[in-house]
Amino acid sequence: MYDIKKLKQLRQETGVSFSLCKKALEETKNNVDEAKKLLTKWGADKVKDKADRKMNAGAIFSYVHHNKKVAALVELLSETDFVSNNKEFQNLGQELSMQVASLKAEKVEELMEQEYVRDPSKKISDLIKEAVLKFGENIKINKIIRWEI
Repeated sequence: MYDIKKLKQLRQETGVSFSLCKKALEETKNNVDEAKKLLTKWGADKVKDKADRKMNAGAIFSYVHHNKKVAALVELLSETDFVSNNKEFQNLGQELSMQVASLKAEKVEELMEQEYVRDPSKKISDLIKEAVLKFGENIKINKIIRWEI
């Protein structure tokens, strides 16, 4: 049996569906931290499952640093417009473009291995895995561009 308060907390903190949160809490005997780890593991598994799906939607995100000397563009792909128009997807794109402007990466693979500037306990690849689990679609950073004066 799961604790409804912990279910709400886990759902709010992760954004993952109630059913997956419930399953994670049941399997971890209501341990929220362990449930988060389990959801992350499931996210990695889902990424593998969805990796071959075609991505025909997405958006381009930009960030210009306040000093107007650094700018970045990120092309973030999804399977459907439904996801690419989602507020959380839009937020992810903005965060990724800020990341590209903040820390130099010439290739997507380099970006994926960077620590996330807002939470160094996570890599950018972890953010993508979380998005795949949250949206139930394949999400991919397709292209990055960074300019600096």
